[in-house]
Amino acid sequence: MVIKKILLFSLLFISEICYAKNTILAIIDGNLITTNSIQEELNIDSSYDNKIRVISERIDKVLQLKKAKELKLEPSKNEVYLALLKIASDNNITIDQLKSYPEFNSLKIKITEKISTLNLQKFITKDNVTPKNDMLKKCAKESVIKDIKQIKVAQIIISEIEGEIQKNQDLAIKKFLSKLSKHISKGASFEGFAKLHSQHSSYLNGGVTGWIEVDNQIVAMLDSLKVNEVSKIYLTDFGFAIGIKLEERFVSSNLKQCKEKLIYLNAEKFYSNWVKELRNKAYIKIYHDAL
Repeated sequence: MVIKKILLFSLLFISEICYAKNTILAIIDGNLITTNSIQEELNIDSSYDNKIRVISERIDKVLQLKKAKELKLEPSKNEVYLALLKIASDNNITIDQLKSYPEFNSLKIKITEKISTLNLQKFITKDNVTPKNDMLKKCAKESVIKDIKQIKVAQIIISEIEGEIQKNQDLAIKKFLSKLSKHISKGASFEGFAKLHSQHSSYLNGGVTGWIEVDNQIVAMLDSLKVNEVSKIYLTDFGFAIGIKLEERFVSSNLKQCKEKLIYLNAEKFYSNWVKELRNKAYIKIYHDAL
């Protein structure tokens, strides 16, 4: 009987600890923020100001993820899979080895949330570009020495083959791209195939990209292509692809950096203000007594 009482007391004590650890800290439009949901960023020794900062950042994140869902900007299962495949590749392990890690599910959630917020940022700031004349005026004093090579390419990007199960996707996509490559090498229109088959938004203009810097192995491989030569199959952030080189040019690194900085700062400010407005319209309650 004594043992049973001790056991019962222990279970009650443990349940109280678990409950305390998962206290509700805030509500945002019906969504809860609990201590468990921010345990990685928060610890018992955190100051009140630090706890408020962490909760505030999570509130912004919850609101952004909610908006991304409303606008249907969440990544597909295959987009998440491709991101995980890239992480595995960057760490020289297989996707199955990555899946065996205890933190895999947590990583998958983080990847999904990250892609969702990035998609949202791109969507909200897509028309928010620093005026060209203003940009050139501010960057006028920068060096005009053209020391960076850029190329423009056309790509056919495939993220999934409809009807194929997940484990067969990679093989099916590569087989399909290989088939397209052979047809293009025999004279078929790359632009036509891109408009018809590419699953990236660039399909609208025949798969043509903006100017991209020759700063990694994939772009260097594309840069080495001869006129009308189709590349080997390569992996992008959006799926497997084949490409052709269209144009090349050299630009000033200082001028490029100046322009990119202005565009980034302008977009960052615009998006930050947009998130603040999103927050002002939301119902938010923080339980300060629980901190």
